[in-house]
Amino acid sequence: MKGKILVTGGTGYIGSHTVVELQNVGFDVVIVDDLSNSTAAVVNQIEEITGKRPAFHQFNLQNLELLGKFFKECKGIDAVIHFAAFKAVGESVQKPMNYYRNNLVSLINLFECMENAGVNNLVFSSSCTVYGQPEHLPVTEQTPRQTAESPYGNTKIVCEDIIKDYTHANPKIQAIALRYFNPIGAHPSALIGELPNGIPNNLVPFVAQTAAGIRPQLSVFGNDYDTPDGSCIRDYINVVDLAKAHVISIGRLLDQKNESAFEFFNVGTGKGVSVLELLNAFEKATGQKVNYKIVGRRAGDIEQIYADTTKANSVLGWKSVATLEETLLSAWNWEQRIRIKG
Repeated sequence: MKGKILVTGGTGYIGSHTVVELQNVGFDVVIVDDLSNSTAAVVNQIEEITGKRPAFHQFNLQNLELLGKFFKECKGIDAVIHFAAFKAVGESVQKPMNYYRNNLVSLINLFECMENAGVNNLVFSSSCTVYGQPEHLPVTEQTPRQTAESPYGNTKIVCEDIIKDYTHANPKIQAIALRYFNPIGAHPSALIGELPNGIPNNLVPFVAQTAAGIRPQLSVFGNDYDTPDGSCIRDYINVVDLAKAHVISIGRLLDQKNESAFEFFNVGTGKGVSVLELLNAFEKATGQKVNYKIVGRRAGDIEQIYADTTKANSVLGWKSVATLEETLLSAWNWEQRIRIKG
């Protein structure tokens, strides 16, 4: 084994794909998840893909007593990948205290228990939301962070600041924050993928559910933006490519190749894709028509954002490899599988 990795939120969408990639290269994985946005069945699916069952513990990281007990009993953890957080932008506007309490307290508790247990390496799940609507595109890691558009986005900014301050005050602690753009798709096996509770907050699950007849129609919010076709532009990154960036980041920390105590990297494709372009690509990849309607702009949406991935490409040696159509087909295959299973 290469080492033991704790993955918080490891039964979630990005977390589960990362657990698979960690196990594929020989890491021993322990998952902590409260199952607030996932199911324990994901552990079985990870085992089916990799042939190995990760250890699983169910509790919320806000519970400092349980987290401290876990670290005392689970010896030999070499690093932590921290996904566990609430992540729905709209819900965060409605319930800001839930987001601040969960997302900030979880990280603070985690650092306290890591320090007590002598665990010094953290990879943090951050977001391109820290950039807001940037003045210049593509965004680099030097692009100034903007005031967040939502409490969710603000928790990512504050968490990054907590990590920066904590690594400065504790020289043993090393951390990498990965600023994701828009993760989409599913594992090629169609055994794990994005399974939102209720109405999807993200575009691609809504597209797939509309194509499957689960949703009657997809709303495209605005066609009057200053973009080539008038719809918003995002950088859509394949979830397996994204997961592999975490594995590389863990290796960088364990091998002590990091150049500073706290590093951060953009993780995207480097290419902006509009909503209408994505719909066309989905139809081409799957042969399925998507019933959509152009409606008014949605409050809080930024016009366009996409990554400059030069730093991740050169420093981490990572780059995205999946095409947009391959990724959208994987999302459709996952949608079909979960509907067949019922």
